[in-house]
Amino acid sequence: MDIQRLSAKFGINAEYVREGTFPVFERRIAGKKVLLVADQTTQRFLPRIEPVVRASAAYCGTFILPEREPVADKPTVAAVSAAGEGYDYLLAVGAGTLNDLCKYAGFLTHRSSGVYATAPSMDGFTSGVTPLIEDGFKITRPAQTASDVLIDPVLLCKAPRIMIGAGVGDILAKYCCLTDWRISSYLTGEVYGEEAASLMYDAVRACDESIPALQRGEAAGVEKLMEALLVSGYAMVIAGNSRPASGAEHHMSHFLEMDFLRRGKHIPLHGVKVGLGTIVSLYLYETLKSRPVFEGCERVYAEAEKLPGHAYAEEVLASLGCPTRFSQLDVGADTVRRMFLEAYKIRDRFTILTLYCTKGWMDTVADELMERFF
Repeated sequence: MDIQRLSAKFGINAEYVREGTFPVFERRIAGKKVLLVADQTTQRFLPRIEPVVRASAAYCGTFILPEREPVADKPTVAAVSAAGEGYDYLLAVGAGTLNDLCKYAGFLTHRSSGVYATAPSMDGFTSGVTPLIEDGFKITRPAQTASDVLIDPVLLCKAPRIMIGAGVGDILAKYCCLTDWRISSYLTGEVYGEEAASLMYDAVRACDESIPALQRGEAAGVEKLMEALLVSGYAMVIAGNSRPASGAEHHMSHFLEMDFLRRGKHIPLHGVKVGLGTIVSLYLYETLKSRPVFEGCERVYAEAEKLPGHAYAEEVLASLGCPTRFSQLDVGADTVRRMFLEAYKIRDRFTILTLYCTKGWMDTVADELMERFF
């Protein structure tokens, strides 16, 4: 997969470092005023990218959010937007939340944005949407795609192991969400986007094959993971929504995230929560034939048989330092049980959770899931 050529198709400069510089990016920012946006955790990476920006931009400023782990909510978006007054370009120095903040603030204020990636931990680098917290709820809003994604594989290899595991969790999730999309086309008539799904499947398989290299901490593995994360965003752009990248596993993650927010607790990494949801989704597909038959079930069974087993996902995620039981997070058993029963309502999107819950199976299956995964 030629990731540069694919990126160019969407007007995105996904650029790997060359001798400490990013030539294409540097030409793009020539004569512009650029604001570097970091938080208390990622500010340590500023010395790596600030000299590059200063060498080409007309002016380079910095804005450091006061939190170690900021949340993409209205006040923080407003703060980034205000800090960007007088600038032409916002460059996030970080990964998930900082990228989301710059994409959305740039979208609102008509400024270009990009990201200097510090961890391969999530799949929103190239998407045209931004997940935001509004009034305690997780809402996906239209945004802009990043103009530039700056990639240094050596730096990404040094990311905390659990952040690499979170990125893998977000990619393994695509097996489930793409299957959710496919079975929805069978059972509800939803249009299935072959182009977006095929692109995503190819990237997931390539990343999956590189997991041994990732486990060994090799740059080649991280590059394949990063490519899959970039492709996920492109697949969403093609589909016009997040369907190729988000299904039941993401709905479970969003349910938990809102619980953490309500309680004012530290929110685990997106990919960590998604990874747990992926294990559950795989198990639900794996055991589907033991449930009552339903109209169209044979076609759904056929799709389920193409999936890896839940034990495989558990093994991979555990090897990368990720939790494989919900009790390893700061979340109560009652919340997790409600998640199994209610998370499907978060989006009007048919998934394996929707199937189990609307058929009335989850009332009894929840005990089974609690025993296995809590």
